[in-house]
Amino acid sequence: MENTPVFTNDAIVFGLLMIALGFVFYTSSQKEGFWKKFYSVVPALLMCYLIPAILNSLGLIDDQTSQLYFVASRFLLPAALVLMTLSIDLKAIFNLGPKALIMFFAGTLGIILGGPLAILIVSAVYPDAVGGVGPDAIWRGLSTIAGSWIGGGANQAAMLEIYEYNPDLYGGMVLVDIVVANIWMAILLMGIGKNNSIDRWLKADNSAIEELKVRVSNYAESVTRIPKLSDFMILLSLAFGAVGIAHWGADGISEFLSANFDVFNDSKSALSSFSSQFFWMITIATAIGIILSFTKFKSYEGAGASKIGSVFIYILVATIGMKMDLTMILDQPSLIFIGLIWILIHVCVLLIVAKLINAPYFFLAVGSQANIGGAASAPVVAAAFHPSLATVGVLLAVFGYVVGTYGAILCTILMQIAAAG
Repeated sequence: MENTPVFTNDAIVFGLLMIALGFVFYTSSQKEGFWKKFYSVVPALLMCYLIPAILNSLGLIDDQTSQLYFVASRFLLPAALVLMTLSIDLKAIFNLGPKALIMFFAGTLGIILGGPLAILIVSAVYPDAVGGVGPDAIWRGLSTIAGSWIGGGANQAAMLEIYEYNPDLYGGMVLVDIVVANIWMAILLMGIGKNNSIDRWLKADNSAIEELKVRVSNYAESVTRIPKLSDFMILLSLAFGAVGIAHWGADGISEFLSANFDVFNDSKSALSSFSSQFFWMITIATAIGIILSFTKFKSYEGAGASKIGSVFIYILVATIGMKMDLTMILDQPSLIFIGLIWILIHVCVLLIVAKLINAPYFFLAVGSQANIGGAASAPVVAAAFHPSLATVGVLLAVFGYVVGTYGAILCTILMQIAAAG
């Protein structure tokens, strides 16, 4: 029987998360002393993620008994995307060039190659860790991780159905997915604080990114005003009105595809991820934000649109942190070991490609997270560089849904060959 956390009431859990966020923002705003030195090493965003993880690891809270992540990802995330894309300069986004897409596919390639290489490496040291026969075969279970890391939850479920891994053992694969993916996200967030140094090492030209930041910042300054209550109410009506439309559209599209086309309704189909309500919700919310950016509502950036969006993003970050139990790292060390080698190969491919094409760390981080984390966390990493860049994370994550199942099937075929060898 699982241990019950100390706090199961979501009102209390939400209060703890907000206290944690308030603590981080208060201490990170200090201009001198210990905290200034501390945050020069550890990014504030990482602490917003890590403190909830510590609370979860101590048994004070538990995402399994809480609905906060669901609320944040389904309500606050699409609202944040609308508010953050309200002032988007679409032309400048396209001017970022093809490097973002190249780094995304480099990340995908790293996952496809990483799975079979991890099996080969671990089998040389600990053969039992990659064994199993029939439905218990480890490569079948690892196929679900490949689906998750290239696409998302829908692709992960598709791989479970396609390769029929033993459901009783599936929890171990979910463990690897959560632990390793969250460790990598923490490392990415730490890198954001050192992105200028990393860009120098990569000999990257990040002028297009900086130009986009400047253009958005200059526009925000040109329309900045002291916001009134009416401004806040209009912003919230735009954001959550769009959330409502996004959910309505997502439900309708998902139901239509599932009811009328068997290929979308079949969980073993490579196209099944397109019946995901979450996919359509994120897509529609982003589209609404882009459409609004061509209207007079764009000027509401001056009333704090992206700042309110950032508040929602930080709440989402805290709920993502809740999903990480630091003690789980010790539960299944052999599987965790496979996952860590797998992600290390993914990172090596990213670094090699980034070095070859002189891609900035922003493209590396967001390209990786669009694969590993998907639409829920790619905008978080992108927005950590600048709120105006959140849309880049979403657009890349959409590609993950598209190629997720196909990439995962290729990876699984290679893992099956590696395990047999």
